[in-house]
Amino acid sequence: MKQSSSWNSPKDLLARGHACRHPYLALLALTFLCHIVTACSSPSSIPAQFDAIERMPIHTVLVHGQRIAYLDVGAGPSIILIHGFGGSMWQWEYQQHALSQHFRVLTLDLPGAGLSDKPEIDYRPDEMLGFVVGFMDTVKIPQATLVGNSMGAGLAIGMALAHPTRVAKLVLVDGLPQHVMDKLTSPSVRQALETSAPPWLVSFGNLLFGGAMTESVLKEIVHDPALLTPAVIERSNRNRQQPGLIKPILAVRENLPLWEAGFATRLGEITQPTLVLWGEEDRVFPIAVGEELHQTIKGSRFIRIPNAGHIPQWERPDLVNQELITFIRA
Repeated sequence: MKQSSSWNSPKDLLARGHACRHPYLALLALTFLCHIVTACSSPSSIPAQFDAIERMPIHTVLVHGQRIAYLDVGAGPSIILIHGFGGSMWQWEYQQHALSQHFRVLTLDLPGAGLSDKPEIDYRPDEMLGFVVGFMDTVKIPQATLVGNSMGAGLAIGMALAHPTRVAKLVLVDGLPQHVMDKLTSPSVRQALETSAPPWLVSFGNLLFGGAMTESVLKEIVHDPALLTPAVIERSNRNRQQPGLIKPILAVRENLPLWEAGFATRLGEITQPTLVLWGEEDRVFPIAVGEELHQTIKGSRFIRIPNAGHIPQWERPDLVNQELITFIRA
């Protein structure tokens, strides 16, 4: 595969306040969305247990020489949950129990995110797809339903087009559309994508001003402020200084043209059964963007998730889980 997506979740780019006024702080917002609803630690100290709403073992495998952390629960047809850019497996914490009653559920931290290694690579779409294929080969899964949120949906789309025999069904949760820049509804996201601030400046800004921005970024992504408990905010604050995150975050501005020139032009070629789920209150890509994506993918189903923002699987797991189970079992 020569062309592909940046799949950088514009959720993973959102910020308010200072970000709107200062270009380097706008780009700094990218570093915060990588901590949205996450609980990460350095790859050198991967915990034995996934400790979110429930505890379960964290597994690791080597893929192309890099350590990939993942969860593996349940039995039955395989599904793989793919987080947004800069996110982690914790974005799927409310899916583990419900889905594992019906399926084998694998939830990985992509390279450059979460507990997985953060290698010095370009994080091009073809590289990321290579890691997904390598992961599936290593854990001996010839085919799976792929469920991707935001950038992870772009990655799932890339798999469906570049490796169609590996994808049984496709679920896109507030995914990456065509003409990303035209459809973003936040000026701060646009500024974050367009700024050319160097990595050292972003890192310095993150060190100095990160804490002040965390809560405002969370409020951009999560519709219901009552869900942003002190524990959730503290978890995000704790993770914002995780080493190795800056280069993968900055890869968005380099790789977005690859999405636009590659997979974005081929959405109509998707042949796998596809479900498009969208938070009605998404402030990154409004609901109309999801409806357009649904219309572009022939034969897809479209489900609106009320009272949810850009990560509805975390905000409204009751609705999302039932829709996933119904669609995948059909």
